[in-house]
Amino acid sequence: MKNPRFSLSILVLFFSLYTHLSLAALSTVSADQTLTGDQTIVSEGEVFELGFFKPGNSSNYYIGIWYKKVTTKTIVWVANRDNPVSNKNTATFTISGGNLVLLDGSSNQVWSTNMTSPRSGSAVEAVLLDSGNFVLRYRPNDDTSEPLWQSFDHPTDTFLPGGKIKLNNKTKKPQYLTSWKNIEDPATGLFSLELDPKGSTAFLISRNKTEQYWTSGPWNGHIFSLVPEMRLNYIFNFSFVSNENESYFTYSLYNSSIISRLSIDVSGQIKQITWLENAQEWNLFWSQPRQQCEVYAFCGAFGSCTEFLMPSCNCLRGFEPKSQSDWNLGDYSGGCQRRTKLQCENSNASSRDKDRFLAIPNAVLPKVAQSVGFGNAEECESICLSSCSCTAYALDSHGCSIWVGKLLNVEQLSSDDSSGETLYLKLAASEFHDDKSSKGTIIGVVVGVVVGVWVLLAILWRRKRMAVAGKAAEGSLVAFGYRDLQDATRNFSEKLGGGGFGSVFKGTLDDSSAVAVKKLESINQGQKQFQTEVKTIGAIQHVNLVRLHGFCSEGTKKLLVYEYMPNGSLDFHLFQNKNFMVLDWKTRYQIALGTARGLAYLHEKCGECIIHCDVKPENILLDADFCPKVADFGLAKLVGRDFSRVLATVRGTKNYLSPEWISGVPITATADVYSYGMMLFELLSGRRNSDEPSDSEDDQFTFFPTRAASIVAQGGNVLSLLDPCLEQNADTEEVTRMTTVASWCVQDNETHRPTMSHVVHILDGILDVNLPPIPRFPQLFVGN
Repeated sequence: MKNPRFSLSILVLFFSLYTHLSLAALSTVSADQTLTGDQTIVSEGEVFELGFFKPGNSSNYYIGIWYKKVTTKTIVWVANRDNPVSNKNTATFTISGGNLVLLDGSSNQVWSTNMTSPRSGSAVEAVLLDSGNFVLRYRPNDDTSEPLWQSFDHPTDTFLPGGKIKLNNKTKKPQYLTSWKNIEDPATGLFSLELDPKGSTAFLISRNKTEQYWTSGPWNGHIFSLVPEMRLNYIFNFSFVSNENESYFTYSLYNSSIISRLSIDVSGQIKQITWLENAQEWNLFWSQPRQQCEVYAFCGAFGSCTEFLMPSCNCLRGFEPKSQSDWNLGDYSGGCQRRTKLQCENSNASSRDKDRFLAIPNAVLPKVAQSVGFGNAEECESICLSSCSCTAYALDSHGCSIWVGKLLNVEQLSSDDSSGETLYLKLAASEFHDDKSSKGTIIGVVVGVVVGVWVLLAILWRRKRMAVAGKAAEGSLVAFGYRDLQDATRNFSEKLGGGGFGSVFKGTLDDSSAVAVKKLESINQGQKQFQTEVKTIGAIQHVNLVRLHGFCSEGTKKLLVYEYMPNGSLDFHLFQNKNFMVLDWKTRYQIALGTARGLAYLHEKCGECIIHCDVKPENILLDADFCPKVADFGLAKLVGRDFSRVLATVRGTKNYLSPEWISGVPITATADVYSYGMMLFELLSGRRNSDEPSDSEDDQFTFFPTRAASIVAQGGNVLSLLDPCLEQNADTEEVTRMTTVASWCVQDNETHRPTMSHVVHILDGILDVNLPPIPRFPQLFVGN
């Protein structure tokens, strides 16, 4: 006879598995169904999934919605963001009394849709749509089709296509998009996006819903005036609606296969992000505000924000994070606290432990200063010392300013930015580490000198050994000696190439590793400023950027040491080496895509935008696998602001210069986009754009970029544009895509050019793009 308990267990297990499988296959849930444990609801097209999730290393569980097919689990909505449950296996998510409810293990209500007058529970159902909207509605056989409740009316941190961010024009109550507290806690965070309740048709971002620090500018009928990225309307379809009841902004995607979302990040920035299926990663389209330090009080009290270092937040000297665990999760809002109490706060302090001031040069002064008029440095210091609540002072042409209580929005500028001022921060005397005892001072000086000499000798010996071997300590740049680089390059005998910024020579270090040594020209910077700039460049690493190993700065001798690229530069393979090997189409396309990724990183993902200013085949180097790496990035800044003469006088480089160079207007990243587009035409044709046309080409189009743009605009034979060496052996769709992108990149009006991240998306095939107008500038440029 069978064991009845065993049979019952099998039945329960079967029922549990059946319930889980049936729920996972359904997008609709009725009142008699319950979600618990690992059970999920999936939208009909398997775009989104709803269920319990646990963020990061958190021990809490939440009901949320995420992308079903995106490998990186990305949450777009959270029901119980401020009321987590501790056990997903005992918690239940169901329909009760016509409301969606979440109950914990003790059947206590944790979250509910809270409709005040729902109909009976059996008459409603919940459905997860492919848009990501979770809807509670009457059953389909009911005449009423309007949803009773929908998640799109209650967004958390993410704004999906088809959703709305709106303002009730009668109550003036806005709908908020609010950040997570940190990357592992979806609780309501500090930063929120809302439509201006004053009716300006602009969006605002604020901290604690009180301190506004960014605005989109008003809606001008097409875009928000201060968000120029929205002009690329071949990707997104934007709408702004306003009537007596409500005003709202919504958007959709022209290509429904694209996965894109807009969210307000824990950084306090709104970000438009798109999923790259080929790379299996999220890619940032644009963010606002562009600079992290523009976010109000991002680093909290007594925190210092920087744009040129990571992480962006550090505590001022004499302070430490209030919560190191929060800082580790990117939540700096708690700010910093003093390590040592001030003398005026410490009843046990002796009279000689007088508080002192630390000078913090080149800083953006904190807001909300209490100005006390004119005075000298001694008067400022005396005023601040007389009040225990005074924490800092500054002195400028307007007089003495003091700060009482917490310091917010202190920003440390880089050494080459002269716009900062000096802030004097009050600290306890012990923070300065100077013993008042003369005996102790003498002993300390003697010991310090002895130790210092030994340390200096050790550093010099180690630096010499590192310079010869060419290896950096802990990933830092090597400070090479000029004689070492002379020896490594055999007195600069093997020249690899040259350009507007100097000549490049091959070298070999003592460990037999090959390097490329660039002798810079027209460098007038001092040693300290030069080293600061070089370190900024050296900290940038990307698979499509040439890596900087070290530098030399001895007087007027300025050199940079790069990794060596065995396949040389792109121009060699396109214009000089065809008798040896022809780059096939697949390789050319990957070179175009990799170069775009490198430039997009420089423009959008560094601490500050780096404009290359000299994009051309000579500056695209190829490693052993023909992976492209952008070289000479950041050198325009090293040479100085007046580098247009250097670029314009170098043979061939002028053919890549955008119209802005000629007209004299300020140069932006779109100048690089133009140069990149001109280079794409050369990848297609295998010849310089400035070369004379062949006899077989139409005399009407003597300039190749114009001819190519015309053929793609008219739907002609794009394969006829290809390098004859390829014998039209290429993917027609890819050729069309590259020609179209190149034509958009060289538009005369720089506002019509795409960003480099958009170029990446188009070449990746995840974005469609309209046919571009035929640019006029290339014809005019060549004609003159």
